[in-house]
Amino acid sequence: MTDDDQLYQVAVRYYESGETQEQIAHAMHLTRWKVGRMLAEAREVGIVRIEVLHPRSRVRTLEQSIKERFGLRDAVVVSVGGDDPEQARERVAAAGADHLMELRPAPRLIGVSWGRTLDRLAGGLTPGWAAGVHVVQINGALSRSRQPTSAHSMASLIAHHGGGTATLLAAPAILEQQSTRAVLESDRAVADVLALAARADLFLFSPGGMGSDSVLVDSGQIDAGDLARLARAGAVGDVLGRFIDARGQIVDPDLDGRTLGLSLDVLRAATTSIALVSGTAKRAVCRAVVASGLCDVLITDDQNARHLLEAA
Repeated sequence: MTDDDQLYQVAVRYYESGETQEQIAHAMHLTRWKVGRMLAEAREVGIVRIEVLHPRSRVRTLEQSIKERFGLRDAVVVSVGGDDPEQARERVAAAGADHLMELRPAPRLIGVSWGRTLDRLAGGLTPGWAAGVHVVQINGALSRSRQPTSAHSMASLIAHHGGGTATLLAAPAILEQQSTRAVLESDRAVADVLALAARADLFLFSPGGMGSDSVLVDSGQIDAGDLARLARAGAVGDVLGRFIDARGQIVDPDLDGRTLGLSLDVLRAATTSIALVSGTAKRAVCRAVVASGLCDVLITDDQNARHLLEAA
């Protein structure tokens, strides 16, 4: 193992897995002092980047305007100041983690979807942010391609940092036949997970756009041809793997019938449904989600927020 590999392993254990320096030292046969020095070195060489955001990075005027215009219970808008989609995703995910950790009382049962933004949110949670939280997946996530999803590790990490447990849904998001989905959802192993998910105190999801970097395409749930066909039919993006138009309505009933997970009506009826949306490619789906009542809390970047208000 090279020095950089060891620095990386120590950083992952500390910042992502939530292990203490003492635990890392014991597992890797190092002294606690050595672990502390390696964490400092990981920051110095750029393996770890820590970003401290001033409270003014939140754009309060946009938050208030969006809450009033769309009747949301809450909105968090962070300033990005550029067109870098990765930076926008990082800022929004960090804001999502902060929002989750600030909730009082802390949620006991959280229903989560999956995707790149939620991966980053999970990594931004401080170990001990909650006590005994239960995390449950609300839609299928198993990959149908050689590109695995990180859905299960993401849900498990949120639960681990919250001192709790995760209930995973071992099934793909989209099946080849409606009859297959019906059989799976009638199986007790899947039905019990979905029944638990429907009772969540809080739902976390990040809608997908119609771009070539779709996680549904990467994981083999659909292909690029399907995405193009859905776009021609009026789809602006997906929520829980279900493709919607600008009004928040299902675009393709057949595809929706093959999609495994909670229905969108569950999100609309939820006590708390939090949507995290970042980047210009998701402007249309962001508006559809907010305008059709799929969330009551929106966490987004300032450019998306301004576009929402201008379009309204």
